[in-house]
Amino acid sequence: MTDADGDTTELSRPARRQAEIAEYVVQHGSVSANDLVEAFGVSVMTVHRDLDELERRGVVRKYRGGVTAQPTSVFESNVAYRMTAAHAEKAAIARHARAMIEPGMSVMLDDSTSALALVDLLEDITPLTVATNFLPAISKLAGYRDVTLLALGGIYSATHDSFGGMPCAEAVQALHTDLLFCSVSAVSPTHAFHQEQEIVLVKQAMLRSAATKVLLVDHGKLQRTALHRLAPLTDFDAVVVDEKTPADLVKTLRDHGASVEVAQL
Repeated sequence: MTDADGDTTELSRPARRQAEIAEYVVQHGSVSANDLVEAFGVSVMTVHRDLDELERRGVVRKYRGGVTAQPTSVFESNVAYRMTAAHAEKAAIARHARAMIEPGMSVMLDDSTSALALVDLLEDITPLTVATNFLPAISKLAGYRDVTLLALGGIYSATHDSFGGMPCAEAVQALHTDLLFCSVSAVSPTHAFHQEQEIVLVKQAMLRSAATKVLLVDHGKLQRTALHRLAPLTDFDAVVVDEKTPADLVKTLRDHGASVEVAQL
């Protein structure tokens, strides 16, 4: 809201401060309430009120004494935090994955930032048909020439900036693509995991709807588990990791039957 001179009024200050707090938490991963009091020069009560609103919107999670944007075994991180993580590794994995795509193919992308890194490399492999439920990917692909875009709708999640739920799973099941590129938040030596059942529902539908399935995971997601098991790693035709993955871990994954490919940074 602005006045006649175009100046921002008092009413917009809480929203602006909340956006700045959200950015601060995303940059630092986890911070204490006292850190935010000092950084923004407001009272503890104001900080907690702002954090309550940000938590309601799924941007952050409060815990005793602080707040975090980082994932846990039960909660996935907000998309804004995921956008900032492992940039170089995701770019390297995307470059490696690009070699699997040929003009004329149909490609499905999930709502991962790892798959989003691949979108920037698709414009010169056209013609392509691309299906995705990730709004940032849809926005980019809408501007590409010779790309037939299938936007997979469903229940919108602001936390993930994507569409999901049963309507999305049903839309996925109506398709059969040549390739699927997807990611997860946690990978053990034998399985891929995700924190949220609604996300798993859509990803499992995607796995059933693609001829070739490729899992894109940077080294930070390895040797972890989350609440819901998505699929065995052997269900994927390729598991692409970055070269920061320890050699002994690559060997362990391969010993358990995964087809692991290492992307060079």
